Amino acid sequence: MIRRTFLSLSAAAFIALPAYAETHGQDIVDTAVAAGSFTTLVTALESAGLVDTLKGDGPFTVFAPTDDAFAALPEGTVESLLQPENRDQLVAILTYHVVPGAVMSADLSEGLTAMTVQGSEVTITLEGGPKIDGANIVTPDIEASNGVIHVIDAVIMPD
Repeated sequence: MIRRTFLSLSAAAFIALPAYAETHGQDIVDTAVAAGSFTTLVTALESAGLVDTLKGDGPFTVFAPTDDAFAALPEGTVESLLQPENRDQLVAILTYHVVPGAVMSADLSEGLTAMTVQGSEVTITLEGGPKIDGANIVTPDIEASNGVIHVIDAVIMPD
């Protein structure tokens, strides 16, 4: 039942966001830029020096917070993280959103854990809809030439 609901939700979300359909064949960064709802993420990737990495061969799975997800952080958080003296913290947060390999929604299962590029594990839950560390996966399986993006509605933080 959960898988069927997830797949139905996935199809509906993908259809509702046609900009993603036009980006197939582009790398993860170009796909995020073309979508238009990841400007804060792309700015953070640039500030952290991670753009070239996510334009690389991969494959990568990126759990990508939207601009609204970044806006929901406490006031001043994003601006602080973008300061050069906080680059290490920004890199840690961003790489916590990346898992090596291409992990599609069909690969997700209740309680699945995955090691992030940052070095900590994230946990997938499916009850009440698919989540990663409590953030809802609102649009899964956006394929890029070097991996896959799953859109999430919150910024997840390493411990």
